[in-house]
Amino acid sequence: MQACREIGARVYAWCILPNHYHVLARTGEIKTLLKSLGKFHGRSSFNWNGQDQSRGRHCWYNAFDRYIRSDRHFFASLNYVHHNPVHHGYVEKWLDWPWSSAAEFIEQTGREETAWLWREYPLLDYGKKWDTY
Repeated sequence: MQACREIGARVYAWCILPNHYHVLARTGEIKTLLKSLGKFHGRSSFNWNGQDQSRGRHCWYNAFDRYIRSDRHFFASLNYVHHNPVHHGYVEKWLDWPWSSAAEFIEQTGREETAWLWREYPLLDYGKKWDTY
């Protein structure tokens, strides 16, 4: 999140899982953000691998950027980010995962509106072919 703050990116949703993370953000500085994330990946994986005596293990090693093509694509992406801990079987409900913006999103948006967004912008096969939504 610090990388996003440093370049003034607007963060809409985020979720951190044990082996990957998602951030839905808007920026005009994508190359700068990707470079900053690369530095974060290098520093944090070096530290974690040292603590775990696992040099050479890949913790964070890649980042992808996607152009959001429509409101439908945006809200499906937002739902995907918040639903990821459920999808991977860590929890049964968004609010059960503490390392996510889901609780803040629901508080700001309201439960009824959040439920409507979930119904209106379902995931379907979202995430299998990122650019086809």
